[in-house]
Amino acid sequence: MNFLTFVLQAQPAAGQQAGGGWSMWVMLVLIIVVMWFFMIRPQRKQQKELQKFRDGLKKGDKIVTIGGIYGTVVEIKDKTLLIEVDSNVKLKVDKNSVVKDFSETVQQ
Repeated sequence: MNFLTFVLQAQPAAGQQAGGGWSMWVMLVLIIVVMWFFMIRPQRKQQKELQKFRDGLKKGDKIVTIGGIYGTVVEIKDKTLLIEVDSNVKLKVDKNSVVKDFSETVQQ
């Protein structure tokens, strides 16, 4: 069965009302609500938590960057951080590149 035959069979016969136009809109709205509830809402919540974490950074916090660099925060500015990755080796990184705090998980 080809696509044209399927489309022609789906059309209502002459004189009959198509009906169910409102049900299409209801289904469309339901799909959008479900997508928002399961995809967009959790992502926004995660982004807010990450931004709160970045704003709450303080000197001495142990962090991980997006690139996988482990370090300790030495200095904090508006948009950047100075982190110490090894004894006397410091890197300046963007604040948005910090993704994780591992202060509690590291045993020294």
